[in-house]
Amino acid sequence: MPPKSKKTAEFNSTKDPYAQREAEKYENPIPSRELILQLIEQKGKPLLRTEIASAFQLESEDDLEALRRRLRAMERDGQLLFNRGQQYCLVDNKNLIVGRVIGHADGFGFVRPDDGSDDLFLSPREMNPLLHNDRALVRVAGIDKKGRREGALVEILERNTHQIVGRLYKEDGYTYVVPDNKNIAQTVLIQKGGIGKAKQGQIVIAEITEQPTKLHQPIGRIIEVLGDHLAPGMEIEMAIRSYDLPNTWSDELLEEIKPLTSEVPEEAKANRVDLRDIPLVTIDGEDARDFDDAVYCKKTPKGWKLLVAIADVSHYVKVGTELDKEAHKRSTSVYFPEQVIPMLPEILSNGLCSLNPNVDRLCMVCEMLIDSEGKVLRSKFFEAVMRSAARLTYTEVAKMLVDGDKPLAKKYAALMPHLKELYALYKVMRISREQRGAMDFDTLETRIIFAENRKIEKIVPVVRNDAHKLIEEFMITANSAAAKFLNSKKMPKLLRIHEGPSADKLLNLKTFLGEMGLKLGGGATPTPLDYMHLVDSIQNRPDAHLIQTVLLRSMSQAVYSPELKGHFGLALEAYAHFTSPIRRYPDLLVHCAIRHILQGKKPESFVYGVPDMVVLGEHCSANERRADDATRDVTSWLKCEYMLDKIGDEFTGIISAVTGFGFFVELAEIYVEGLVHISNLGQDYFHFDPTSHQLKGERTNVNFRLGDSVKVKVVRVDLDEKKIDFELVKKEASVKKTGGAPVKKKRRKKVAKL
Repeated sequence: MPPKSKKTAEFNSTKDPYAQREAEKYENPIPSRELILQLIEQKGKPLLRTEIASAFQLESEDDLEALRRRLRAMERDGQLLFNRGQQYCLVDNKNLIVGRVIGHADGFGFVRPDDGSDDLFLSPREMNPLLHNDRALVRVAGIDKKGRREGALVEILERNTHQIVGRLYKEDGYTYVVPDNKNIAQTVLIQKGGIGKAKQGQIVIAEITEQPTKLHQPIGRIIEVLGDHLAPGMEIEMAIRSYDLPNTWSDELLEEIKPLTSEVPEEAKANRVDLRDIPLVTIDGEDARDFDDAVYCKKTPKGWKLLVAIADVSHYVKVGTELDKEAHKRSTSVYFPEQVIPMLPEILSNGLCSLNPNVDRLCMVCEMLIDSEGKVLRSKFFEAVMRSAARLTYTEVAKMLVDGDKPLAKKYAALMPHLKELYALYKVMRISREQRGAMDFDTLETRIIFAENRKIEKIVPVVRNDAHKLIEEFMITANSAAAKFLNSKKMPKLLRIHEGPSADKLLNLKTFLGEMGLKLGGGATPTPLDYMHLVDSIQNRPDAHLIQTVLLRSMSQAVYSPELKGHFGLALEAYAHFTSPIRRYPDLLVHCAIRHILQGKKPESFVYGVPDMVVLGEHCSANERRADDATRDVTSWLKCEYMLDKIGDEFTGIISAVTGFGFFVELAEIYVEGLVHISNLGQDYFHFDPTSHQLKGERTNVNFRLGDSVKVKVVRVDLDEKKIDFELVKKEASVKKTGGAPVKKKRRKKVAKL
């Protein structure tokens, strides 16, 4: 490697605090983003690129090109604005906001700010030149009638929709594609000669040749025909293309992983703590294929020592490699019903990084000493080599520890003492969790069971037992320890943050609770404990599920960010994702940061700085939402297909959401949701009250509230729109504030997306 040139500059802050980091990332480093921002701030005026180059005495063609790319990247990430005078200036965060565009099927949209503040509403007119997932710079134009900040487009920073998946139509001499992604309201007009061999009604991919403007819709051409509308597996293929989910490995990546085998090289085991004699075990579901965490526990004089061993993915996925680039691009594994798009190739996800039993595996370990009251006294991290003693399932562990299954306990007799200590520790930590007020709502999770030809046979609730909760608790504890460790070392890191409810949501929540004869403690700043005290107080009410639903909807969405804002739902001051580096890129970044410290390096020399973490957090949060949207689309399509032969049938259900145009009903036993439109509610005018979550008839005084039981008939199923329409047959007895209605079946708990 050629020697790196040393530069001096007239800029008075010549010492770049991130110089070491830049030197490790680039063969010919240039000033960091932080130093460039500092320069423009100190100059107090916009600067030309040549002026920035001059200030840092960058003269070679390589340096000038590197600076150009960095400035463009800073512009794309919203750190700088490139004005009409060809100058770079700082973004005034008070007036200008950078974020990702979230489209809506009705033509309007929102900008989700990178800084985590409340979304800005974009009118259909402002959305005309934009598509869902674009990045944009907007200014706050005012407050709309609903009290929302309204945005006006200043500049489109990045186009992120280049292909559209949808159904082809030919009408009145025009050919166009209706997007499958309902976040995209605009149809794509197909240019003359751009239809290829596609036929009316087929599912196609249209490449956008002209992005939309204020005056015209997007224009494109057909580049691929996926097939006919109802072909088996088409729903997943459409979701993959609609959401642009990476699902193939590049030739470069495949070449890079060729040397990997199913066995861990002996040299990789050197200089690691040897845990192969410790009976660590994995506990997962019956259908799990990759095992990225293992646990072990033993009693100590003051409490317990808990080991949480996580597959050492960062040993294999080095920063800047093809593996790392692909993992960054994907950010997460995507879980469709009975099909997975992994973040990493199978040689890693199901092989070297899967903690399979009786084979050597590299791991990153969080060792915690926990007292008799469930408080973590101290923790440490280290690199190790392990050999899983057993692959256990949640069902097996629950049978042994909770049900006392003697034959199963005999089979795993050597492990039973350690499993019993795991369970004893869990019960103590469960009490500690409840005392600090961590959220624990009764909600429902379902699983689709398929018959032949990928047709749904039935939809069943997922039952969570104490083994699920045990593993969840230990993973949360390890994640919290990782965040505290990185904070103590002042490392740039990506945290999982979950802020409390906004002032508006809190006001609406308290108004609703007041009507129900309830009160949320904590005044203007309720704590998680205040929420859980309220949940405990309503356990015996027939409308408990309704109230819990409203409480959940008052919460903010958890995101990835380097900001230390805590995790409201878990009642923790610091929280990171550490335990799933096989399937989540933020966990992989946390592992990289921990390894950096374990190797004795300084935070300033870490490959990523805080500004990088801001961008990475936004990227990973967006891709997480993308994966959720894609899986939700597939599930909705499959449920619609399941209901096709049930048109005309009647079902009972619960009102799961209320809107100004009607209410949604979730059918009992089969867990499918559909809409009862307001036009089907009889000869009356219904007023929508969003605060009390109800529709109320003006003349009849009949109301339909969230949580009410109704009987409905299936009248229409639309596979294109992924919608099911119901017709109201009758309303069951209303839920009362203090009892009187039939008690609804208690719903099982699911793991919240934390």
